Amino acid sequence: MNELAAIPFRYHPQILARFPQVAGAAMLGSGLANQPASSGLAAAYREEQQRVLTAIGATPLSELETLAGWRAAFRQFGVDPTQYRSAAEALLRRLTKKGDIPSISAVVDACNLVSIRYALPVAAFDLRQVAPPITVKFAGGEEIFQLLGQEQPEHPQPGEVIFIDENGHVVARRWCWRQSQGSAASLESRQVLFTIEAQHPAGRDLVARAIADLQALLQRDCGGDYMHCLLP
Repeated sequence: MNELAAIPFRYHPQILARFPQVAGAAMLGSGLANQPASSGLAAAYREEQQRVLTAIGATPLSELETLAGWRAAFRQFGVDPTQYRSAAEALLRRLTKKGDIPSISAVVDACNLVSIRYALPVAAFDLRQVAPPITVKFAGGEEIFQLLGQEQPEHPQPGEVIFIDENGHVVARRWCWRQSQGSAASLESRQVLFTIEAQHPAGRDLVARAIADLQALLQRDCGGDYMHCLLP
């Protein structure tokens, strides 16, 4: 099977024209058994957090090449990256400020472990609530986004980069800032679309390593079947 055709994740041509060095990986996981993290995953997650804290030390997060690439991308579509941080920077900021990231579930912990290891945004979309394919595109401004924990829906800004599904539902705003309420993976998730993206030179090699690590972690703790591809 052609994995590129089978995996429901796309970049709009306008995105590729504006951001030519974007590197992405998308992975479809089916038949997952999401659950609380096993003792092995929990231990690996704690160890990775300590390793990352030691590696970062006193280095400002803005000086990490992967995060600097995302900051530049945010500025390019009109978003202040110090006000709205990429998912990877937000996660690492929490780690360096609080000293740890709590466990949520096997799927989320595996995603977060890979995210902090590579300083790249990792997303998991529950396909029960999403009509595939997901397309990364510029917003027109009329689309609707429902933020997790927020009662009133909101509209993205025109020109903002969004993830949108086939039914026109925005499942992520400001590229890799925040997912929608319905798309987040939960303990009931069985079919999940995972994405990892980079915006810096040589990002493709890093993304390829990160998606391989994520697949290995998920297969060990959640079972299921996986296929992935590199994009664009």
